[in-house]
Amino acid sequence: MASGITTPGAKHYIGAVVNYILVVDDEPAIRNLVKEILEDEGYEVGVAEDGAEARRLRRCRRPDLILLDVWMPDVDGVTLLREWSEGGGLPCPVIVMSGHATVETAVEATRLGAYDFIEKPLSLAKLLLTVERALDAERLLRENAGLKRRSPSMLEPIGKSAVMHGLRDQVKRIARHESPVLITGEPGSGKQTFARFIHACGPRRDGPFVEVGVGSLSRERALTDLFGRERDGVIEYGLLEQANGGTLFIDELADLDLRTQVQLLAALESHSFSRVGSDGTLRLDVRVIAATLSALPAEVAAGRFREDLYYHLNVVPLVIPALREHPEDLPELLDFYVDQFVNHEGLPYRRLALAAQNRLRHYHWPGNIRELKNLVQRLLILATGEEIGPVEVESAIGARVRQPRRPPLPANISFELPLREARERFERAYLEHQLQEAGGSIGRLAVQVGMERTHLYRKLRALGIDPKKVAYGE
Repeated sequence: MASGITTPGAKHYIGAVVNYILVVDDEPAIRNLVKEILEDEGYEVGVAEDGAEARRLRRCRRPDLILLDVWMPDVDGVTLLREWSEGGGLPCPVIVMSGHATVETAVEATRLGAYDFIEKPLSLAKLLLTVERALDAERLLRENAGLKRRSPSMLEPIGKSAVMHGLRDQVKRIARHESPVLITGEPGSGKQTFARFIHACGPRRDGPFVEVGVGSLSRERALTDLFGRERDGVIEYGLLEQANGGTLFIDELADLDLRTQVQLLAALESHSFSRVGSDGTLRLDVRVIAATLSALPAEVAAGRFREDLYYHLNVVPLVIPALREHPEDLPELLDFYVDQFVNHEGLPYRRLALAAQNRLRHYHWPGNIRELKNLVQRLLILATGEEIGPVEVESAIGARVRQPRRPPLPANISFELPLREARERFERAYLEHQLQEAGGSIGRLAVQVGMERTHLYRKLRALGIDPKKVAYGE
């Protein structure tokens, strides 16, 4: 069927981990030949002779791609596709193979999310090309999703100052190794940018970069979101499993609840974990980068953060300086964000006068680079001329500079209101102020206001408060 076909000996790695392909076919000759050819190409291959074995292997390890036959003795491939697509789509590209399928079968497989449909007898050259394109498409989808979440962003930290030169050199040295990194810095200073830069400079650069925003995890869902879940035959792949072969970035680390800290430490130490609701053990192969606003030793001393997890993650500490510590980088950062908003959001181009730039260099930037980005956007929207002068800059930043630390009660709270409405308005104003005082940290907020985090999350959602937008004045 495929003899005489020569294939290139290219190796297909995600960082230090080989792409894993699951081949499901009831014909031993086809199954073994496809396995042999794919392994020659550098892939790691698992094989299943029927649907039951396919289910078992998929539970044991998340595939990067599945080659699925339609006709099998116990269950047909379309039924498996339908089963796997429950709960939000297929977890990886699926290429369907069949020698006797109808047009209706091909249409149904495509509707259920199959990447492509290949007829038997197989052309191995076409099969390999389809596999490579499917994996490339999945990688691009993952990268594009990341870009949309964080908007167009800098590929590496910007700045020509001695501070930034030294920091980039330090990061490049750190990136060559697999040790955990703990990044600390003020809100908006660029911790996520440096985490991505470490990933991009390291051996896992072609693997996934998966971000865990601890502040957005509810206590009820934290374990499921991180470790995944199995229930009634449906598998949810958690963030740990999605990060295999790449980097796991844990943002707002100090906000992680103690129960999840215990589970995470066990997984990192043993390089294995179990999905919620499963007794099976899965291999974990990730590089961990964590970031925090808080001084974790103080959190450890207060009993809010486990000492053993702190030492496990704090192998290589990386401190990101505040923007006020390298103001000479301001012109380059301003140019970058002006170009970004003009090119990606269609805002009108306006140049900043030298006097305006000089005023910004002497501003203290409590919100750091995030505040600078928001300020540039505001100036481009509100300014009227081609040049932005110091008066417009002063107007944009003056309100924040003069803002009192303890604002008066909101004007919309009145004795004429019903008690429930008055209480809700006060609670919203109170929590927004406390969030600003806590620098956006839910953990600090919980301590300040004396509420358990689960109840606090519910309260914030009920009041329509977005912690990050409130913390940084967005």
